[in-house]
Amino acid sequence: MIRVVIPHHLRTLAGVSQEVEIYIDGLVTQGAILDALESKYPMLRGTIRDQITKERRPFIRFFACGEDMSLESPDIPLPSAVVIGAEPFRIVGAMAGG
Repeated sequence: MIRVVIPHHLRTLAGVSQEVEIYIDGLVTQGAILDALESKYPMLRGTIRDQITKERRPFIRFFACGEDMSLESPDIPLPSAVVIGAEPFRIVGAMAGG
């Protein structure tokens, strides 16, 4: 079981009130998590990443074990703490400006 924390506005869109849980068979990567998330919650398709190119939307960041994974390849394995459910995979709506 993979725990995923999504921004409040996306939780509202998906109709969930807290972090979501998804199951992945095989290698746990950013891409696999997003595929499973969009499959379980189809209303999120296109909100986190482009539907065609699968690239991360601007102002969306991905974190695993406190590390920003946003610029990493979506195909690299995530830390074991995320894989076993000890730590959540976080999707964060970033803000610009100062």
